[in-house]
Amino acid sequence: MPARTFSTSCCTTMRSSSQWFAYSVAEQTFLFDKIAKMVSLYTSEVSILSILGSFSRRGVKGYIIYDVALKGHQPSTGLPCKGWGMIVVTSPNKNNYESWAKLVRAKQIIINCPEENDVRAMCVWMKHNGQLAEEEADYWKKVNGRMDKVGPLLRYIFDESEYKSRIDSCESKVNSMNLFDTYYYSILGTNEVCDDSHISHKVVKVKRLRGKEDAELPLNALISSYLGNLVTCKLAELMAPNDFILLVLAIKDDLLSKALEKYSVFTFLSEGFVNAIIPKLKELKLKKKKMKMLRHIAVRWNHIHMSAPSSPLFYRYWKNLKEKIKIEYRVLYKPVAQNFPLVDAFFFMESPQKTLVGLQITTASEHHTIPSTVNLFKVRMASYFNGWEEFSEGLSWEIIYIQHADSTPMTGWQRCGPLETENLTLAENVIVAFWKENVRQYQVSVSSRDFPREEAPPTVEEQRQQETNS
Repeated sequence: MPARTFSTSCCTTMRSSSQWFAYSVAEQTFLFDKIAKMVSLYTSEVSILSILGSFSRRGVKGYIIYDVALKGHQPSTGLPCKGWGMIVVTSPNKNNYESWAKLVRAKQIIINCPEENDVRAMCVWMKHNGQLAEEEADYWKKVNGRMDKVGPLLRYIFDESEYKSRIDSCESKVNSMNLFDTYYYSILGTNEVCDDSHISHKVVKVKRLRGKEDAELPLNALISSYLGNLVTCKLAELMAPNDFILLVLAIKDDLLSKALEKYSVFTFLSEGFVNAIIPKLKELKLKKKKMKMLRHIAVRWNHIHMSAPSSPLFYRYWKNLKEKIKIEYRVLYKPVAQNFPLVDAFFFMESPQKTLVGLQITTASEHHTIPSTVNLFKVRMASYFNGWEEFSEGLSWEIIYIQHADSTPMTGWQRCGPLETENLTLAENVIVAFWKENVRQYQVSVSSRDFPREEAPPTVEEQRQQETNS
């Protein structure tokens, strides 16, 4: 993680009226005299400490900014000197500041990365000199696309060559992850500050969270939706299913991160989790449809429990497949591509009848679709799987809308197409009719609390309470 992009700062009181200002980075210190409008460069830590010490003894006040550019290079215990304020800017590696911060009882401040609106404003400012509106929009689209991939890192999203180098490096880091690395990713969703380089700062960022009594907590999250997708799928490959599911749900509970919403589909690899949510399933029905017995849900989902997918099949980009693959039952198919149509994941059931079960994660209270999306899903399935045309004959469809417990729950049927269908083509009306007659819909709200109590991970508030009690 770049040191100045997402930082943990420890500071003492700043005096705006100070004449002197010192800025230290690496092994250099620049000393600014605001009155004389002069700056002096010092390359020896001993000499700058001596200079600042003499100022302090004479009652001269000032302020120091200490930028930890060298890993593990903490500020001198002689700083700040009497009468001087100080701020230490560092990446969230406690080896860079921990002992100094404890000694001077510094206050910790977590600085979030730039928001989308901040970056967009930068783009407007950079391109406002006579550019056409279309050119400004095109530039923003390019920068926003880079930000979706590598995160809001200013030194990479504004430079194409830097961006390409960064994304290649990040993808290589993820691809090289092994089982040993998974332990260090357990800090995701927690306020634990990393103290080594085992967890890659290229894919993790620190977010600011305000706790009780205005306390600040650093929470660890994945840096972008794209890298989050790659990392999470890799972790699911390497980790035991229950360990991975608990990790994902803990992150979702604590951060409510949109980038991680789509990984709740892996909960269906856990027998205990499926058992826990069966009583919570609610069927979404068309108002004009004949009401079915609620027992139908329990019967159907008892079979899902018996045939729940036992191992995930991951694939990065469908377009890179050299040949079609075999359709397998009890396998969770999780597309890595973010623009995969209709569902976030799916699996096939063989009993009591051949069924496609689609899993759609959403925070919205409505999640309607359109005929072209359904058609594209069918086209994709035909291009990915051997014998799809024959297999899909008589295939039942079920879609489960999975929502986090904090979301407004769905209560009604999720339609395909507009409310008024007069302007639809014949082909579109055929898809709308198929959706109404052949697709069953269910809704369920989930959280880590749906695991047995002894398995469920503690939330941040529970962790804080445990630390207080200890």
